Amino acid sequence: MASIKDVAAEAGLSVATVSRALNGHPSVSPAARHRVRAAVESLGYRPNAVARSLRTDQTRTLGLVISDVMNPYFTELARSVEEEARALGYSVVIGNADERPDLQDHHVTTLLDRRIDGLLVSPTDGGSPGMLDAARAGTPMVFVDRWIPGVDVPVVRSDGRAAVRDLVAHLHGLGHRRLAIIAGPAATTTGRERVDAFREALGAYGLSLPGAYIGQGDFQAESGRRATECFLDLPEPPDVVFAADNLMALGALDAVRARGLRVPEDIALAAFDDIPWFVHTDPPVTAIAQPTRDLGRAAVRALVERIAGRAGESVTLPARLVVRRSCGEPGGSGEPGGSRRSDEPGRSGGRPTESPSSVRNRPTESPSPVQRSTP
Repeated sequence: MASIKDVAAEAGLSVATVSRALNGHPSVSPAARHRVRAAVESLGYRPNAVARSLRTDQTRTLGLVISDVMNPYFTELARSVEEEARALGYSVVIGNADERPDLQDHHVTTLLDRRIDGLLVSPTDGGSPGMLDAARAGTPMVFVDRWIPGVDVPVVRSDGRAAVRDLVAHLHGLGHRRLAIIAGPAATTTGRERVDAFREALGAYGLSLPGAYIGQGDFQAESGRRATECFLDLPEPPDVVFAADNLMALGALDAVRARGLRVPEDIALAAFDDIPWFVHTDPPVTAIAQPTRDLGRAAVRALVERIAGRAGESVTLPARLVVRRSCGEPGGSGEPGGSRRSDEPGRSGGRPTESPSSVRNRPTESPSPVQRSTP
């Protein structure tokens, strides 16, 4: 394997000049820089990353700690982060917290020990001691998707409130009045925010969200199944189950089918976090899509700004509603023409007019609270 001395000999330059050229030092002339590049290519020389990090105090490596690598949303987010980092000359090391604060701390500590330049985190629960200590110690860090109020770290996330309003307007227009939600963990910002947005959107139509219509989930499929079973056992089950993430939606679909029921004929289903699988389910699932790839790219750029000593800006991008056929739509589609955006006229303001075929004999009043029965 070629060494830096071999490159210097090939280029006819001193080792010091070659070292400065490889590290981008401005004192090296363009001609010398060209000779070094030619020698590097000719010899197949690869700089020693560890040695370079000791000289420059940078490893050109970013850490990414995600909440659940099995969740398709985070898988796509990680891919986008890796692509953008690579384009900017960085490598990425990924840690999967599996929604566990102790694992999150393990990965944060391990990554910092490897002298990463900066850290992207989607905090699990309300954070974890090690992660909070790293943020407060000034480690270049950016929160992505989730965040922790009161911690001075840029946040890159999507805003789903307008899309949730669009969803409720859409469901109301189809004649649905009894709407339930499978919520994510209350300790997470996304868990709380989606329930609050759903309740607020229902209120605009004079509908309430009884306690029995709130199922507590954990962003895992099994919790979606359990919550849906509880909904189905109620004296007055909901017309619609809105799962606050894609895995819980798949669990809800399993629970409905296990009872011998059909979507949307017996109960409708909608989800937050669209995934490619939803176009292949029967029926295709109406969902709220986040701009996942854009979020990953924006998070990397914000982190690189932090590494460079600049503030790094928080970024909020809008989510959008994708209408398919799981809520009784007469002809939804997963194509762009089937999407409803919050900036379309009539989607966020005013009550949509119901079509006669969509009423399905539902009561128009808000559901009264009922007690959850034992499965």
